[in-house]
Amino acid sequence: MHTPEHFRMDPTAVQSLLAGHGAGELITATARGLLATLLPFVHDAGAGPHGALLGHLARNNDQWQLPVQGEAMVVLRGPDAYVSPQSYASKAEHGRVVPTWNYVTAHVYGELVVHDDPQWTRDLVERLTRHHEGHGPTAWQVSDAPAAFLAGQLKAIVGIEVRITRIQAKAKLSQNRPAADVDGVVRDARARGDLAMAAAVEAARGSHGCDSRPRSVLIPATS
Repeated sequence: MHTPEHFRMDPTAVQSLLAGHGAGELITATARGLLATLLPFVHDAGAGPHGALLGHLARNNDQWQLPVQGEAMVVLRGPDAYVSPQSYASKAEHGRVVPTWNYVTAHVYGELVVHDDPQWTRDLVERLTRHHEGHGPTAWQVSDAPAAFLAGQLKAIVGIEVRITRIQAKAKLSQNRPAADVDGVVRDARARGDLAMAAAVEAARGSHGCDSRPRSVLIPATS
């Protein structure tokens, strides 16, 4: 992934994305070609030296059964949005502006490990449920489902773990634009109700658009 210095994410921002994302694309290279599945993942920071992403696949999905050639990759995304030149104050000054797309993403690489173990998958499903349901009085719990039904559902899935070896992360959030243009991007994002993008651009703002140091970027949680 091409990542200019001013779009690089610092470790705090990367950890925020790992903890707060909703789902990601699991991509593997196999003898049959590239395979991809969109999955909810939960980040386990304590699993190994670099942490791991935990999820599950349907048992009838070939992706877990085909040996992976090299590393697996999970693509995670934060806020993203179209940016119109109309948002920029500089459009009125000189007109030398074009549309772009703001986004936050991470390519997480690692070793794919399959867990064909009902207890492992049950622990994972409970963890995913807590992550997205929360702990309120109306939150659904895995134990709310009938035991026999739950056992059947667990037999239909296999657990997967991506043991992280490296991460490439990028937050392209108008850091290369003048301060007045950034103001316009934030204003227009708020006007259309995209508060997550507005907050992310605000957090990534540099000093008059000229500070290229990596910085913490607010990644709103999806749960």
